[in-house]
Amino acid sequence: MNKPISEFIEKYYLHFNAAALVDASKGYVAHLKDGGKMLISLGGAMSTAELGKILAEMIRQDKVQIISCTGANLEEDVMNLVAHSHYKRVPNYRDLTPEQERELLDNHYNRVTDTCIPEEEAFRRLQKHLEDVWHAAEAKGERYFPHEFLYQVINSGVLEQYYEIDPKDSWMVAAAEKNLPIICPGWEDSTTGNIFASNVIKGNLNVHTVKNGTEYMIYLTEWYRANSHGKGVGFFQIGGGISGDFPICVVPMMYQDLEWEDVPFWSYFCQISDSTTSYGSYSGAVPNEKITWGKLDIDTPKFVVESDATICAPLMFTYVLEN
Repeated sequence: MNKPISEFIEKYYLHFNAAALVDASKGYVAHLKDGGKMLISLGGAMSTAELGKILAEMIRQDKVQIISCTGANLEEDVMNLVAHSHYKRVPNYRDLTPEQERELLDNHYNRVTDTCIPEEEAFRRLQKHLEDVWHAAEAKGERYFPHEFLYQVINSGVLEQYYEIDPKDSWMVAAAEKNLPIICPGWEDSTTGNIFASNVIKGNLNVHTVKNGTEYMIYLTEWYRANSHGKGVGFFQIGGGISGDFPICVVPMMYQDLEWEDVPFWSYFCQISDSTTSYGSYSGAVPNEKITWGKLDIDTPKFVVESDATICAPLMFTYVLEN
């Protein structure tokens, strides 16, 4: 099998963050080959960074068994799918004045670093169809998680009229096709979460129609109990924040709060982050700190790649796919 990326990084990535990238990638491959499963958590704006181009293939090839992501990453992959040609790049974003930033707002562009999401084409195209499935569920007395509602919209085919990229490059399409388990803590923080809240405030929808974060933790607990036998479940964390901290806490919650016995620790851990070690920072905490919280064990393989995930994650995922 031709392995151009694997051969390249094994030849040239020999020290410091480069070596950590290779070691963590090899650890990922070994974990899967030993029968382990993997959770990937997505912080930051990885969907707007179009990580879906390779994450979708990771999903299709069963290199990830569950994803934890922010509400922004959940929705922004779909927004890119239906409005890609309307996105605006701002390569000189560091030089923008406050007045220029306001001009972007007035023109309905919401900026994420060098990329502006078009409000009308992205948010509004999705809004109507989400509201339709919310109302349909409520009419039948049914409740679903945020990712399940998006799966319904995607699988219905109603968005296909808007597709502006190859759907194979959308990780949410790949996930919907597989009905991949997703954890989306703090979904209320997202644009679609805000839209749902506004509907509740207006009296259009019941607040209980969309399942909440506590129910996501229960869902994750059930999934972990069913999948952590044998080699166990690894944790591949991109960025920090709630998408990483929420799911990793399921282990100490089970044995400390539920007082269950024989709860296995996470059996692999890697974090890609450009957050340097700092005071009180979760993103900047070294993996060994997680031992003290009952998340990782002494001998859990632990890796930190202190670099930009938009550079590192595609390389690491390609290594996993090639091996």
